[in-house]
Amino acid sequence: MKVGFIGLGNVGGKLSGSLLRNGVDLTVHDLNDDLVESFVAQGAKRTEGPAQLMASCDAVITCLPSPAASAAVMDEMLPEVTDGKIWMEMSTTDEAEVKRLGAMVMERGGAAVDCPVSGGCHRAATGNISIFAGCDRATFDRIAPFLKTMGRRILHTGDLGSASILKVVTNYLATANLVTCCEALVTAKAAGMDLNTTYEAMKISSGTSFVHETESQVILNGSRDISFTMDLVKKDAGLFQEVADRNNVPLEIAPMLIEIFNDGIARFGERELSPNIIKRLEEATGLDITAPGFPPEMVDDEPEEPGYEVVPQGK
Repeated sequence: MKVGFIGLGNVGGKLSGSLLRNGVDLTVHDLNDDLVESFVAQGAKRTEGPAQLMASCDAVITCLPSPAASAAVMDEMLPEVTDGKIWMEMSTTDEAEVKRLGAMVMERGGAAVDCPVSGGCHRAATGNISIFAGCDRATFDRIAPFLKTMGRRILHTGDLGSASILKVVTNYLATANLVTCCEALVTAKAAGMDLNTTYEAMKISSGTSFVHETESQVILNGSRDISFTMDLVKKDAGLFQEVADRNNVPLEIAPMLIEIFNDGIARFGERELSPNIIKRLEEATGLDITAPGFPPEMVDDEPEEPGYEVVPQGK
């Protein structure tokens, strides 16, 4: 099966890299021609644009920064969608939008999947990231080999759109974890605690989280580099709020998180690295929340292994 990949950025470049190094027949496209050239040098094919990519490939994956970007690409690809073609949306996007675009694909005889990832760029690089997949079971079985090449833990979440809901739910939790970790680290420092010891106390306690065990390390290093920016956090938090609003859930914490990141963007810029939201508290207290011995970026130390399907508890 020939696979096309559109979007070779921080996440997409790593996911498509997993496909390429595992022998998948891959054609790539990105607005940044330097990124395309780097993949061509490794054995990928190039294309003139989204329409040609859909025409020449059996499955096309999009991994783009916004729902608007995905819609623009789909406008170009849609005339080339025919029976048996598959569109796989790996962007973090809106449930309603992926259903809208997917419906147009299915009307032309194709299949549509929303399959966002979770677990950080460092795990995307090694093929060990988690992937949610929303689609009918027959389509899931067709694309499972590619999902298991790009990721380790693969969860079939239900119909189209379900994966996008769960992605923004989990990103919301990660954002809340980030903000509370920042507040915990700053408060511990203000109270005279050693930050290396504080990190370990949080890690071995009931207060730990994936975010603490990864992002707190680059916060304490000072690089704050997780290849994710404040504008993307704001976008994802907004998508979560939209899901809640559509379902009449009166959220309290989510609006506060959006306000916090609006303030962070106003102060530091929308492309500021998201863990630097801690700078709001560093500036307010005059404290430097860094410590020796932590890495400047996260590296996945697990060996790359074939992916597998996660079966929900109770099923």
